Amino acid sequence: MPPKTTESTPEEVTAAAANDVARLSAEAQRVIGEAATRIEAAVQEGLEQLRAQSRVYADAAGQHLEDAGEYVSDQVRARPLAATGLALGVGVAIGLLLAQAGRR
Repeated sequence: MPPKTTESTPEEVTAAAANDVARLSAEAQRVIGEAATRIEAAVQEGLEQLRAQSRVYADAAGQHLEDAGEYVSDQVRARPLAATGLALGVGVAIGLLLAQAGRR
């Protein structure tokens, strides 16, 4: 017996191709959705880590500024005339710089 030859009509080929395209499109949408979910979770995790690290750095910087402020206050109390002279010198220097900038 000769083997059966089944010839597909153009309509059947078109329908099969459309079915394949629809199936592949649905699969692609599902994969893209899953990838988007994973990316969103990774970004959220990264942001949380960044927030935690920035809090640590901000706390450390705040502590350093507080320590520096206490040091300056102690030095001003210990040497009020030197602090006044220093402030006067800085003020004069800034005034001279501003005057030079105004002439240009």
